[in-house]
Amino acid sequence: MKTPPFRTLPAAALLLALTVAPGCVSQKKYTALQSQLGDVSKSRDQLQAEKTALEQEKARTEEELRQRLVSRSQQVRQLNQSLSGAEEQNSQLSANLQDREQRLAELQRKLEEKDRAVQALRKRVADALLGFNAQDLQVNLKNGKVYVSLSEQLLFKSGSTKVDPKGQEALKKLAAALRGNQDVNVVVEGHTDNVPIARGTAGMRDNWDLSVLRATEITRILTESGLGAAQVTASGRGETLPVAANTTPANKQLNRRTEIILTPKLDELFQLLEQN
Repeated sequence: MKTPPFRTLPAAALLLALTVAPGCVSQKKYTALQSQLGDVSKSRDQLQAEKTALEQEKARTEEELRQRLVSRSQQVRQLNQSLSGAEEQNSQLSANLQDREQRLAELQRKLEEKDRAVQALRKRVADALLGFNAQDLQVNLKNGKVYVSLSEQLLFKSGSTKVDPKGQEALKKLAAALRGNQDVNVVVEGHTDNVPIARGTAGMRDNWDLSVLRATEITRILTESGLGAAQVTASGRGETLPVAANTTPANKQLNRRTEIILTPKLDELFQLLEQN
């Protein structure tokens, strides 16, 4: 069996050969072996250094990965918490929206009820006042209220606050149509043209006094005819709210009027509006 060359022997074997039998080899071979031993030792040291560097790099990489994993886990927890909070907030918003929709639906129902009530009130009043001249008595809907407009010639003589018999008849029929209905507020508004009242008129200084006293007289007739005093309000507007410019006798006649404004009580509706 052929013995392998020295350069293939491990470094330990070379070292043993050099220390145990230096006399068995020539000086030249001995020197070559020592050189080879040095190269092997350098290679071993270099490999050891590379191994150490790789192990350190591995440790750094593992630590970085661990830190990233910890950071990512924290992010995931935070996202889960945020998601949970968002879901709770969304649930609350959905509940609030549902509640608001229910209140809006109730409000819509009340508005429709109010419109039906006003329409029915207008029909009842108009039916009760059939037969009067349309120029002297009109029943209209405006701003969700029923307006009964009565001309001066139906109710009063010029400058007077005493209601004529024909006007008393109309007012008593109106009171009969409203009698027993406590859910209607009644406002009596007196109106005049811009012609000053005659000097020395007893108990009056101006058109404002005239409009108030006429409204009070009409209110008295309505309450004496069966309307509850608590549901009727008397007020005078004087010449402040004309329906036509006070430039012609015909327009001035239109402005000398009394308006009886009928409004269904809307307490429940107002409460719903406040809630919304």
